[in-house]
Amino acid sequence: MWVDIHTHLEMLEEGVEAALKLAKEKGVQRVITIGTEAADHPIVFDLAKKYPDQVSCTLGVHPHHGGTWTEEIQKWIEAHINEPEVVAVGEIGLDYYYMQSNAEAQNDSFRQQMALAARYKMPVEIHTRDAEKDTVEILKEFKSQVTGVIHCFTGTAWLAKEALDCGFNISFSGVVTFKNAQELRDICKWVPSDRIHVETDAPFLAPIPMRGRKNTPAFVVHTAEKVAEVRGVPLELLAQQTTENTRQLFPKLKI
Repeated sequence: MWVDIHTHLEMLEEGVEAALKLAKEKGVQRVITIGTEAADHPIVFDLAKKYPDQVSCTLGVHPHHGGTWTEEIQKWIEAHINEPEVVAVGEIGLDYYYMQSNAEAQNDSFRQQMALAARYKMPVEIHTRDAEKDTVEILKEFKSQVTGVIHCFTGTAWLAKEALDCGFNISFSGVVTFKNAQELRDICKWVPSDRIHVETDAPFLAPIPMRGRKNTPAFVVHTAEKVAEVRGVPLELLAQQTTENTRQLFPKLKI
């Protein structure tokens, strides 16, 4: 059994029902669809309510939209955060590569959402790109208060070690299958077996051999095959490990 811990169901071109059907055929029993801004919060929440046997959701403001964080958005999240469909705060974090929001706004939004997660004892899904130093600084501020996962990990070994030290897990996407991702595969080898996850980040970053196609939750199996190969473990064992890790990290998830 697989769990795709990070996907964007409302963005999938084949449609939600077709994507979920294919995922189930490939052994992907559950997916977590991700909130990124106020406009999609009702959408992901409604999808989780519509497909309770397969879908859960997160609610959060992505760093691209950091400048949009308001008290009104916070109140909407707080009004829904205890619902069974909502399993984490996310996706939150810092992105200094695209800089679609300025650094100050991103940092403020990130800290406020980490504080929100701490108050409600919820895990977080974190996005970080070209912002390792500031990301680690905030993780350390909330060490022992907030747990979670660095989703779609593409950072350095230093970031991985710091995140693990702060109590966070590491999730690998289709990027780990790319030809130019040897450094990432080297990190993948030593992430502890009880701290590792797989995901798609669909519809983005389709893994080899599906490059050139839009990603979909069913393709998480291809990423898992590469992760198992890199780590030298049977695919079945990786499935057991990642499912158990997901169960531990997201207590509200029904798996």
